Amino acid sequence: MKAAEALIKCLLEEQVDTVFGYPGGFILHVYEALRKSPIRHVLVRQEQAAAHSANGYARVSGKVGVCIGTSGPGATNLITGIANAYMDSIPLVVITGQVKSSMIGRDVFQEVDITGATESFTKHSYLVKDAQEIPRIIKEAFYIASTGRPGPVLIDIPSDIQEAKIDFSYPVSVDIRGYKPTVKGHAGQIKRAVKAIGESKRPLIVAGGGVLLAHAQSELQAFVDKTGIPLVHTLMGKGTLPSKDKHYLGMIGTHGFARANRALTRSDLIIFIGVRVADRAWGGVSDKALQNVRIIHIDIDPAEIGKNVGTQIPLVGDAKTILPEITAKVSRVDTAEWLNELNGYRNENPRPETGLVNPKYAIQLLSDKLNEDAIMVADVGQNQMWAARNFEDRPGRSFLTSGGLGTMGYSLPAAVGAKFAAPKRQVVAVMGDGGFQMSLFELGTIKTHQLGIVMVLFNNTRLGMVRELQSRNYGNTYAVDLEQNPDFIKLCAAYDIPGIRVSDNSQLQEAFDKALKHNGPFLVECMVDPLEATL
Repeated sequence: MKAAEALIKCLLEEQVDTVFGYPGGFILHVYEALRKSPIRHVLVRQEQAAAHSANGYARVSGKVGVCIGTSGPGATNLITGIANAYMDSIPLVVITGQVKSSMIGRDVFQEVDITGATESFTKHSYLVKDAQEIPRIIKEAFYIASTGRPGPVLIDIPSDIQEAKIDFSYPVSVDIRGYKPTVKGHAGQIKRAVKAIGESKRPLIVAGGGVLLAHAQSELQAFVDKTGIPLVHTLMGKGTLPSKDKHYLGMIGTHGFARANRALTRSDLIIFIGVRVADRAWGGVSDKALQNVRIIHIDIDPAEIGKNVGTQIPLVGDAKTILPEITAKVSRVDTAEWLNELNGYRNENPRPETGLVNPKYAIQLLSDKLNEDAIMVADVGQNQMWAARNFEDRPGRSFLTSGGLGTMGYSLPAAVGAKFAAPKRQVVAVMGDGGFQMSLFELGTIKTHQLGIVMVLFNNTRLGMVRELQSRNYGNTYAVDLEQNPDFIKLCAAYDIPGIRVSDNSQLQEAFDKALKHNGPFLVECMVDPLEATL
């Protein structure tokens, strides 16, 4: 059979049922094979959206997301989405077309070295030189993308390789020399961790996105319940523990809650679980504050342990495996006094009346109205922090956003992927007027498939987060005004998508009720004071 046909057969072997892509001249053979297959192809309106949609699909489905693009500009348009997935450890297999093998290196039409361009932010990449190797490469790619610390894998296939004839045989297993992710924790380090927890007076758990990637929420809950240790989380760790749990303190970091950040500086033992300890989560904590603090760091990627913060007890492995091992051996810690101290610090979240929509109140109200298994997909900027701070985490809910790369325009295409992964769950995309205009072309994809996504647009006619930063650092703002914004309601109407513009808090309830009852996509545009702050 043709190698392109073998490629599609490989995807079926990996139980792929949905791919996001955009065709072009150097990926035609793959698209012809895809046309004849039972795999659902979602035609996005720009390749970056294909990567973001595959990202949202992967995070909600628990499977590897797949996206396809052609050579040259098609491949380079995927780059931001690939880097975004790499920073947030999302498993993707990215398939790109390439010019004929004999023409590589001659700067021919739509040639680009995509494997070289993405080398620093893919987990692995392949330039296929032998068509017979495609089944092995696909098998390895899915294995690499989904095991250990997840991430994107790129497969670049020249057009002549796609057309070549091969004898198809799909590998049963994978054995890659030098790639053996550690899953089970070291017994000696677990013993040290248990001892350190027992000796602590003010222990604190810092949960990151690795807990969610490991699907270890129930294991974390059991650990918290048994030990009584309070918990804070990073932006990517939102959803690791229900917001109403008595041990929950909230999000840490630059835009986190004061109580959560205060807990970091007062603890005597910090247990990092699936955390990169990146600057936005950790930058405000001084080395002096850590002088007498013991640190346990659990992570499946050994490169992350000790990279940003010194660690006394490193534990390499999968949180889903390690947490039960610790829970079985640890005793309850007397944290009553510690919890009383932390509960004395309030999570301040004032809601001043501005005469326009208060976005914090809007997210809280919407959160109360959403189902127990709702999915909220936040963009980047002020809207992201309003959503992260005010959307209530409950068992079964999901919160998706771009954390490490901070990619504006993420929410709309990621919501598309989330809705394809879970068509029966409510999906809400939260965005600002800046981020919306970076991906509004996906309204076409949403309308084509009549996806029931509620779009909440906070319109402050500004790049709000940049305005805050400029104002704080320079006392002035520049190049942040979006004075020529379109009429977003009319824009959606051009796609036959209904919407409501809300300019006062009193109008929110009716608008959200209408949006959630509507069968199909719906826009709620909230007019926000341009000077509204993040916190």
